Amino acid sequence: MIRLRRLLSRLLLVALLLTAAGATAIYYYLVPQLPSAEVLKDIRLQVPLKVYTRDGKLLAEFGEKRRSPLQLVEVPDILTKAFLAAEDANFYHHPGVDWEGIVRALVHIVRTGRKGPGGSTITMQVARNFFLSKEKTYLRKLNEILLALKIEQELSKAQILELYLNKIFLGNRAYGIGAAAQVYYGKPVAHLNLAQMAMIAGLPKAPSRFNPLANPIRAVQRRSYVLGRMHALGFISRDDFEQANTAIVSARYHGPTVETDAAYLAEMVRAYMEEQLGPEAYTGGYQVYTTVESALQQSARLALRAGLSAYDRRHGYRGPEAQNQLPESRTLTGIATIGALYPAVIRQLEEQEAIVVVKDHGEATLTWEGMVWARPYIDENRRGPVPKTTADILKLGDRIRVRRGNQGWELAQLPKIEGALVAINPQDGAIAAIAGGYNFHRSKFNRATQAKRQPGSNFKPFIYSAALEKGYTAASLINDAPVVFDDPGLEAAWRPENYSGKFFGPTRLRWALTKSRNLVSIRLLRAIGIPFALRHAKRFGFDITSLPRDLSLALGSGAISPLELATAYGVLANGGYRIKPWFIERVIGQNQQLVYRTNPLRVCAICTEKIPASGEPLPSGSPTVDQYEVPFIVARRVISPTNAWLIQSMLNDVIQRGTGRRARVLGRKDLAGKTGTTNDQRDAWFSGFNHRLVATAWVGFDQLEPLGRRETGGRAALPIWIDFMKQALKDVPEETMEQPEDLVTVRIDPGTGLRVPAGHPGAVFETFRPKYLPRKLTGRSAPIAGSGEAPPPRVTERLF
Repeated sequence: MIRLRRLLSRLLLVALLLTAAGATAIYYYLVPQLPSAEVLKDIRLQVPLKVYTRDGKLLAEFGEKRRSPLQLVEVPDILTKAFLAAEDANFYHHPGVDWEGIVRALVHIVRTGRKGPGGSTITMQVARNFFLSKEKTYLRKLNEILLALKIEQELSKAQILELYLNKIFLGNRAYGIGAAAQVYYGKPVAHLNLAQMAMIAGLPKAPSRFNPLANPIRAVQRRSYVLGRMHALGFISRDDFEQANTAIVSARYHGPTVETDAAYLAEMVRAYMEEQLGPEAYTGGYQVYTTVESALQQSARLALRAGLSAYDRRHGYRGPEAQNQLPESRTLTGIATIGALYPAVIRQLEEQEAIVVVKDHGEATLTWEGMVWARPYIDENRRGPVPKTTADILKLGDRIRVRRGNQGWELAQLPKIEGALVAINPQDGAIAAIAGGYNFHRSKFNRATQAKRQPGSNFKPFIYSAALEKGYTAASLINDAPVVFDDPGLEAAWRPENYSGKFFGPTRLRWALTKSRNLVSIRLLRAIGIPFALRHAKRFGFDITSLPRDLSLALGSGAISPLELATAYGVLANGGYRIKPWFIERVIGQNQQLVYRTNPLRVCAICTEKIPASGEPLPSGSPTVDQYEVPFIVARRVISPTNAWLIQSMLNDVIQRGTGRRARVLGRKDLAGKTGTTNDQRDAWFSGFNHRLVATAWVGFDQLEPLGRRETGGRAALPIWIDFMKQALKDVPEETMEQPEDLVTVRIDPGTGLRVPAGHPGAVFETFRPKYLPRKLTGRSAPIAGSGEAPPPRVTERLF
């Protein structure tokens, strides 16, 4: 027995030594692989990219994980206690590892041969979630224990708990309690009640099994367990327990709370941030504040949708989206609401009324007033007869679109037509609003920035500006007469015409631009020279490689995006300064530090002559620099003040008495703009401005189809611009551009463009640069050929 005892003692000693040696070896093998103290103290959460308007409204959130990090002081104490009761009641008393729990887990393994619950503390969960893999091995568990002990040495209990509450996965892409409160209840943690807190605190154990959305019965059972533990630990009273334990499940899914719809702009930001930062853009917690104002953005979106819907209605009803055998609401499953147009199914037809089932709204009535517009669509120029009964329009089982109107539900349809609207601040190029199409989720193609379309007459102001630079005046006469350009390189001779098909003889430039006379623009371009006109257009920011090098340039045959056109009009609006468009104001990092701020070109008309060249910061102390948070870069003047003022004056006439006169409904005198229509009415434009805002509206089909007869810029695009500017300029006082001192205004004869004295019949006022004042009209001044009623002679000329 003595020998046996000695042998057992030696074996035990050897076993202890081997265990100690093994533990030491494992320790020295694993410890060097643990994160350093610096890494532990610099733990960063993966927080999604958030995009905001300039006034702080959320536009979008990008990233796989939804997370809203909170400081521990922002977390209600009772919510913290709910997690402690559910996950680690001894959190404040153990060194990171619950040895008793680990022993219980080991005993369970010895008894059953299987892994069991127990032993995992909040600190160990932090170690696992931040630094270790998801594999379940004994080696990983040892790593977890060692790392938990190290974390407890480097971080305080408050820091550990804060990391845990922000990191833990709680289902439905929600990481952390801030995100979970928004996902399940649509509110911040401070507004949760006890039952809701207990429900969230029960999720870490099994986010899918105890999820209140997927498994409400099991979720209630888990909530009861958490509440019971809280009561047992003295965290809540018996009354609180019973009230919360019997509360109904109020959880439902809440997506990111987008406060302003600017999906096209949000995508521009996402693409830019990814280009600059790569995958970190989606996890670094960046907050991007854009230049867009939420009110202007909403006005732009609604104006574009209204304009496209109005065009669509003018051309008739194209029929239902689908025909269903059973007129029941389940046929709407998976059909999205687009642009406030709800999917619906016809349930019952009356003579002049229809009963429909509207998605997310139930049964509704379509009145006759809401569907009488629906004459059948034939083509872009023709519609069928006016309907007399509901059966002329709809059939039982039709899947249609409806919208809320002033008198209730109305029949609608998704427009095939597309468009864009973009507005910028002419003083610095900041994009104030942008809508790249009818609906981003239907088509992600951003027509405001990516669509290259012919601007038509919208380009003419830049040809006229070049002419002023060459010495022409607003009273210069150009013959509006038929012309044929015969060029061997063309299959047939080119015979351009005015939109009206008429010719008006010698015409002053001001009146020609007001009435958008094509033949005057062509002759004017030929007179000043195409190379000169292209060089002048480059001053406005146009890429002249995309512009034609022939006389069709006068009619806007180049390829230009709405944003490029709005930027060029900004030069006319700000008095002659070249600006560049931009849309990101600043980027804030996860720790609320400023990461980036855009320093754009700004117009500075009163700055001293000692200002450095464009591209350099304005020296500190220079005039107006103290108005801004940072020194700005001075925009370079590209056309003279007189040139800008004269073109703006002529474009004001376009609105007051020309092709843009519909805009007079705004009741303002400080607006200027130009319509644009291309061949066969394939593109319709309007660009207009005052000193505060420039906006360009475009309407057209993506596939270059004709819009239809009379669908000009003044009819299809201008109403969109008007609706937008009506809201955008609501509280903006009128302010016309101050006339430069080196301009003089005199009376002229409208037929000859020559100066006349007061009292001359039909005289009009015109403004000139002094060196280009016209001579006085005398009795010997002969009328110019073609000014009478007889048609002007046909002229045959070569294109080059």
